[in-house]
Amino acid sequence: MSTSPREAFRHLPSGSRPARILIVDDSVVARAVIGRLVGNGERFAVAGAVSDVRAALAFLAENRVEVVLLDIELPGMDGLSALPDIIAAGNGARVLVVSSSAHDGGAAAIQALALGAVDTLEKPSGGAQLGAFGDLLATKLDRLVQATPGNRAAPTAPAIPLPRGDDFDIVAIGASTGGIHALSRLLRAIPADFTLPILITQHLPASFMPYFAAQIALLAGRPCVVATDHMRIAPGRVILAPGDAHMRVARSGDGAAIRLDRRPASSGCMPSVDPMFASVAQVYGARTLAVVLSGMGRDGAEGARTVSDAKGCVVAQDQASSVVWGMPGAVANAGIAAAVLPPDAIGQVVVARRRLP
Repeated sequence: MSTSPREAFRHLPSGSRPARILIVDDSVVARAVIGRLVGNGERFAVAGAVSDVRAALAFLAENRVEVVLLDIELPGMDGLSALPDIIAAGNGARVLVVSSSAHDGGAAAIQALALGAVDTLEKPSGGAQLGAFGDLLATKLDRLVQATPGNRAAPTAPAIPLPRGDDFDIVAIGASTGGIHALSRLLRAIPADFTLPILITQHLPASFMPYFAAQIALLAGRPCVVATDHMRIAPGRVILAPGDAHMRVARSGDGAAIRLDRRPASSGCMPSVDPMFASVAQVYGARTLAVVLSGMGRDGAEGARTVSDAKGCVVAQDQASSVVWGMPGAVANAGIAAAVLPPDAIGQVVVARRRLP
């Protein structure tokens, strides 16, 4: 028997009080429909519903919410242009972009994630799709609200200017929810003449990868490609794990190459950060710099332990700058991280190529 969109919300676990939601959409119909789906008074409650960015910023200046549902096509300033301001005004609120332009793998969805949105959801074009939309919205909202970090924050190390060194030969970065925005901050701190190869495993579906690679190339100012089997690891190149395979590293002649692996990982993620970290540690050993950015769950913790055991260096994103402190928090709380820093400070560590004490 099928479940109505409203029932999808009704059967979510209840907390001490409903999570507050702000809806930002210029369509009266969309605000009403989403409001009816969200505002059942059990798990979520509509704190406000406004039609443009100016009204949203005014509302957030006076009210606290847990989640902002943001449309892209808005009068005046569009949702993508307003994202950084919405995030700042939200004071910790997560932004879920809900728009007809946010189709899976589309440029608008990738741009929204790069600008700091936690997730995206395509708005249905007709009533026949409302049931599936309601189910997805319920799932995503519940995930966002439950992702509030419950662990004690690890001490955040200050950003200290480091002298340039040559302690590392490769940089491996793992990320998930909130990771694209963190990556953009990290990569902006790295100059275009930086020569070490950078490997990135970001939890994204395969359809996103071509757009994601183009976005990363723009941010990093260097070539960025989606990994293929036997691809050589070259200086100055950024290589992304494809959405449907783990990215491992193997010795190849006098260098190293990518090997794709589709076997299940212990984390359950595809792609998973753990196989990348473990294989990089095996090939590069102590000359590995591993970075764990914002993300839900514990993917990367096992691999980071392998890097640490091989005398490589592990750096985790701090809780204050993370959308979700699951992945970096697992590494930090396990005592594996040499430092816990915001993304731009991690970028400085990457550039310095100097091992942290």
